[in-house]
Amino acid sequence: MLMVLSYMMGVVIGGVFFVSWWEVVFLYFLGVFGFVFYSYGWGGMYWAFSFGLGLDLLGWGLVVLTFWVGAVVFMVGVRAGDVAYSFMVSILVYFLSVSFLTTSYIWFYLFFESSLIPIVLLVFGWGYQPERLEAGYYLMFYTLFGSLPLLLSYLFVWFSHSSFMYGVIWWYGGSFWFLFSILAFLVKMPMFLTHLWLPRAHVEAPVGGSMFLAGVLLKLGGYGIFRIYYFFTSLACCGLSVITISVVGAVIVSFLCLRQYDIKSLVAYSSVAHMGLVLGGIFSGGSWGWGGAMVLMLGHGLCSSGLFFLSGVVYDRMGSRSIYLGRGLALVLPGLSLWWILLSAGNMAAPPTINLMGEVMLLVALYGWCSYVLFILVIVSFFGAAYTLYLYAISQHGGFNYFFGFSGDSVREHASLFFHWAPVNFLVLSGDMFYSWF
Repeated sequence: MLMVLSYMMGVVIGGVFFVSWWEVVFLYFLGVFGFVFYSYGWGGMYWAFSFGLGLDLLGWGLVVLTFWVGAVVFMVGVRAGDVAYSFMVSILVYFLSVSFLTTSYIWFYLFFESSLIPIVLLVFGWGYQPERLEAGYYLMFYTLFGSLPLLLSYLFVWFSHSSFMYGVIWWYGGSFWFLFSILAFLVKMPMFLTHLWLPRAHVEAPVGGSMFLAGVLLKLGGYGIFRIYYFFTSLACCGLSVITISVVGAVIVSFLCLRQYDIKSLVAYSSVAHMGLVLGGIFSGGSWGWGGAMVLMLGHGLCSSGLFFLSGVVYDRMGSRSIYLGRGLALVLPGLSLWWILLSAGNMAAPPTINLMGEVMLLVALYGWCSYVLFILVIVSFFGAAYTLYLYAISQHGGFNYFFGFSGDSVREHASLFFHWAPVNFLVLSGDMFYSWF
């Protein structure tokens, strides 16, 4: 595992002192394929364990997702000479990767909080509007509000067990400490009622920041809940409240998506709805719920990151992210219109994407948990398709409002969108592997 850390530090250094963007992208994709081939023949809970680091399939998938999104961000968002921006992206990849690699709760907490620093600086330094300061404060204080109880919970665990290692601690805590331990993760995902920072942060963040927020940072909350699941025997009685708020909140947020006029805001609210289903699957406690949550986290991370990148492309061309002002884009950018419909199909969980597999697994898990929730889940699924088609139809069809010339699509843009779309459609062929880590 020290070899893995050394390679990631080399990627950070290369991201700062890069000569051309393709060299850093090559380093990131080399890390992805290194993880894939290194895991060949894995057969235990932790196929590598040393220096307080370890990896199972859950952490492995999220580390690969982090490197994959980092490569795409460098491909399209980092300009030569912008050393500060490239350093922020590289150090964010490093913090997120170590968060998924560590096997200690306290080290996870340290890197979990450290990832907040570069993303806030990205919002402050490279955001679009003066409101980025308010959005950054929302992001920072919401996260810190939930993180202090988490630190107190970990300190209580240390005084009780003298250990922070995963799988060693078995804590018979009550609902009070359960809430303390998961609050930070519910804010990070975010769960409905703790989601107000997300649309503001997405709207004001640069394209690379939005891609990391949607692609990886939201999954950090789900990963933390998976790891803390074994803490409590009282999880079943407390999970009822979390599932109820998440599923009902997904319905409310789906209605809110239908009245958004900002592309980024609509995609951000759709992320809240999807994470509501993921939370429901995790707290259902079954293998279908856990597998579906993992699959949907990976699929949503790629699809939503691609949609945020497309919204950034629209803003670069038009100077606006309004769905109504930018309609008719298929007339002038037909190549990008193809990617709009392909990524929108993933966002609405259309076949053959892994999003469909994840949503079906979550529907089965939640129906098995409580049959009365089926009607609500059907509404969430239906309106998920409704607001995605609303986004695509209005932005791509109709009369074009702008009559001045602007640059067309580039090879780098098409390549980055392909790297978003391809894993979503081909990972469905290996759907059985998502069960091997239970």
